[in-house]
Amino acid sequence: MGIFKRLRDMTMASINDLLDKAEDPVKMLNQFLRDMEQDIQEAESAVAKQIAIEKKFKQQLEEAQEMVSRREEQALKALEQGNEDLARRALQDKKEHQIRVDDFKNQHAVAKTNADRLRSQLEEMKDEFGKMKNKKDLLVARAEAAKAQKHINQAMSGFGTDNAAKGFDRMSEKVMQLEAEAEASSDLRASNRSLDDELNQLDKNDGVDDELAALRAKLAEKKQN
Repeated sequence: MGIFKRLRDMTMASINDLLDKAEDPVKMLNQFLRDMEQDIQEAESAVAKQIAIEKKFKQQLEEAQEMVSRREEQALKALEQGNEDLARRALQDKKEHQIRVDDFKNQHAVAKTNADRLRSQLEEMKDEFGKMKNKKDLLVARAEAAKAQKHINQAMSGFGTDNAAKGFDRMSEKVMQLEAEAEASSDLRASNRSLDDELNQLDKNDGVDDELAALRAKLAEKKQN
């Protein structure tokens, strides 16, 4: 396939080699595609030059063919006017232009064959580039999924380990200690109540006894009546 096949083969070899060493496959894949785009741009430039060569030979061929036809018409016109010498010179020039026609025809044929082949190879490169873009999207999705799974696995590796269990046990013991200290503080406060505090509590009247005495008096008065 010529230069384009070599470029593609070199690109694919570079991809396979660098992917093995890549720390970030996503970045590397993007770089590979940028490299391939650059290769395609260079190939397009080469194809354009070859097409220009083909067009040049085609134009020269058409001009030479036109001169062959013109010289034949001129030779005929000169002969009609009795100028055989001029007709002879016109035919001689026609012959030289015919040689050029044959030469340009061969060169144009070669140039057209090369241009057509390069066009085909360029299209093949573009098709390959499209396939690589689709493959990149799949590989990126797989890489992102693998990264996410790795992070999850690393996060969950600490769950249920001895360190975590021991940590929970320590915190449980600390909570129990705080509860015991709170209960001891409450008992200590109760034991420190003074005699005066207890006697003062006896004198406290919330009013219920007074209301109860009033109701008794009211009931006794009702029975008397």
